[in-house]
Amino acid sequence: MPSEPLVAEHALEFPGGYTRTTGPVIGRFLTELRDGRLVGVRTADGRVLVPPLEYDPHTGEPVTGEFVPVGPAGTVRTWAWVEQPRPGHPLDRPFAWGLIDLDGADTALVHAVAVDDVKALRPGLRVRPRWRPETDRKGHITDIACFVPEVTTMVSPQRTEYRVRPGASLLRFLEGVRDGVFLAGRCATCDKVYVPYRTVCPSCGSRIEEQVELPDTGTVTTFAINNLPDPRAPEVPFVSAFILLDGADVPMIALMGDVPAHEVRQGMRVRAVWVPPEERTLSMSNIRWFAPTGEPDVTL
Repeated sequence: MPSEPLVAEHALEFPGGYTRTTGPVIGRFLTELRDGRLVGVRTADGRVLVPPLEYDPHTGEPVTGEFVPVGPAGTVRTWAWVEQPRPGHPLDRPFAWGLIDLDGADTALVHAVAVDDVKALRPGLRVRPRWRPETDRKGHITDIACFVPEVTTMVSPQRTEYRVRPGASLLRFLEGVRDGVFLAGRCATCDKVYVPYRTVCPSCGSRIEEQVELPDTGTVTTFAINNLPDPRAPEVPFVSAFILLDGADVPMIALMGDVPAHEVRQGMRVRAVWVPPEERTLSMSNIRWFAPTGEPDVTL
């Protein structure tokens, strides 16, 4: 019978910890970390090394000993995503090891970058250090808990209240919508039909005297798919469309409903979906939306 392979388990340990002197260059860097600052050291040819080194890695020459404040902000050059952190990692949730070009430095610092999702990472992402509490710092690279993205966007609730007093033409149009009809105006000079109803032709400036009642069917001329919630919309995503009512010369904008957003198309035939008569007011909300009629598309 085959014998089990021999396995010997070992552990290398320095009781009390391995102690070494830091020297004047690295020691200065760690001391500044403890005090919440980042510095680099300048080489003979003017480059700034971060973390500081005692010798220029390109030439082997000693550095100048001139310390230069850098950062604290920097730019992510590249990264490696850690989906499952290990016990010794700086964060207990997914994070990235990033190469960070601190402002004013010519070399990159490796450190943890905390983001909510890997999709938030990109070359050029601006980040800043998140320091540990001052009482917890001890002069170690872990005095920086991690780097986090700079604040580039903010959400501010917006609400503006205003009142609109409709003129005579708009009021007449809304009265028609309340009654379930679309009222338009026909210009006697250029023969164009405008909806909503108006009293002056925007094309020739003539006074419009003739009122025309249009059907509640029309054709989609163009549209936009919206992915932000709207209390008037049937669902998200939803479609807002320009609809040319039958008999009109200009389209009006309205919501689309009873059809998936990706199925809406130019030339689609649609009909208004009205709220029940007892719920109607002097408002465009009397029209829930326009829905497909099932008729063949119109070539625009």
